[in-house]
Amino acid sequence: MPLVTLTVQQSRSLAWRTSVLDAVHAALVASGVPQADLFQRVLALAPEDLRFDPRYPDLARDRDDSFVIVEILWSVGRSLKVRRKLLGDLMADLAARGVDTEQVMVCFKETTWENWSFAGGRVAHA
Repeated sequence: MPLVTLTVQQSRSLAWRTSVLDAVHAALVASGVPQADLFQRVLALAPEDLRFDPRYPDLARDRDDSFVIVEILWSVGRSLKVRRKLLGDLMADLAARGVDTEQVMVCFKETTWENWSFAGGRVAHA
């Protein structure tokens, strides 16, 4: 069960946020996540509450107010090959939607299966 968190500036429209979330979900599904496994949240912050370096580590031009952080929390076990394919699929889809992929930072976070309780306090995979 991936949990996706999108962190953006408040100025990003609902349509833009939805487009990015749809692209993330499509890439996850293409990597083997079930279509119905959809858990997403958006943190929309005031500009002064989203601080970032404009060029770290090697950007050719500055990040701007369209900068977005995509965090994907999922269970351990996906290979580097799977993550690279997901990133390739995601960037291609975002570019097709008109999103500047140089403004997109993705962070994968992994946890073990026994750390998930999907509902009712039940640990389904322990």
